[in-house]
Amino acid sequence: MGLALQKTITLVLFIGIGLALKAKFSNKDQVTGIKNIILTIALPATIFVALMGVNIKFSLLILPLLALVFNVVIFLLTPVILKFFSIPSDSAKSRTIRMLLPSLAPGLSCFPFILEYLGDKPLADAALADVGNKIFGLIFLYIVAMNWYYKRNQTDHSSSSGKIKSLLGSLLKEPINIVIIVAIVLLSFNFTMDDLPDFLSNAFVRMSALMTPLVLMFIGLAVKVKKGGIALVVSMLCCRAGITLLLSAALIFGLGLTGPTALLAIVFPLSSCSFWPFAHMSAFSLKEELKDVPEENRTFDSELAVLVLACSLPFSTILILSILSSGALFVHLPVLIISGVALVAMGILPRWVKKLFGSDYKAQGEMVEQRD
Repeated sequence: MGLALQKTITLVLFIGIGLALKAKFSNKDQVTGIKNIILTIALPATIFVALMGVNIKFSLLILPLLALVFNVVIFLLTPVILKFFSIPSDSAKSRTIRMLLPSLAPGLSCFPFILEYLGDKPLADAALADVGNKIFGLIFLYIVAMNWYYKRNQTDHSSSSGKIKSLLGSLLKEPINIVIIVAIVLLSFNFTMDDLPDFLSNAFVRMSALMTPLVLMFIGLAVKVKKGGIALVVSMLCCRAGITLLLSAALIFGLGLTGPTALLAIVFPLSSCSFWPFAHMSAFSLKEELKDVPEENRTFDSELAVLVLACSLPFSTILILSILSSGALFVHLPVLIISGVALVAMGILPRWVKKLFGSDYKAQGEMVEQRD
């Protein structure tokens, strides 16, 4: 049995343990507690250890910029994707999907696999890239949601400048961002993990060891997929993944990326949709609920948002695991391009076929009725 296959089976086993423990973690707060441990302790420690082994170069500043450009490109392409699914542009569904599809949550869906398959250096690069993604998710998408809300609720004159300031404050207070800043400052003074006191470096190493098993068990515990609307959501996620692979192919070709760096450029953008846009939408939905705005007139569709998040995590996990466990196969541009086109086709064609044949059956039914 190959090493990659053994590693994949081990990782899938942890997800299976999470699924098996669902009955023991029936309380939502318990699962949320595990998520908080991951995001505030295990993941920051892992990123700190990875960053402290990296030689900081000015060229690395391009990583957050590339992630931010990717977010913006997907944001601009999402209205085009929605046209294929006949979703009106000025609808709660459209606004909800436009908030979620461009966002990324690599901490839960991507970082553990990057660490296991690619190592510390690519993980450190991914952590730096995630800074750009966080700026997009926390600031840009909040401003977008706020503008959409005020456009539809012109009588609401609440101050928004204070909320943006508090949002910037939360960005700086987030544990992951704190350790990135601390690590960069230490590295700028030529400090490494070996220069830290043993008790401190050992503490970070031991905390980082928690991440992979905790994240995988969390995936098993948290996966909840509702039946209603799942086909539509999975189709859109297929389109998102297909376009992402095509963008990654363009990046790899344009920059001449190879090896682990190329694989990182492929799997990082395949991360699941982020919780942050959902938090923004929930805040404005609560305002509308307090104002007794009917659900059909609200800015966002909260139920659709939950369904997208529920489907996105397992969908991204399966894709990322499949790509990384296949070795260097997806680094070859023809394979990457064909896979991207295939995923887009998987997302769009079934709905077009259903729409086409549905129209034919409807027309035939009308002809039968006229004959009768």
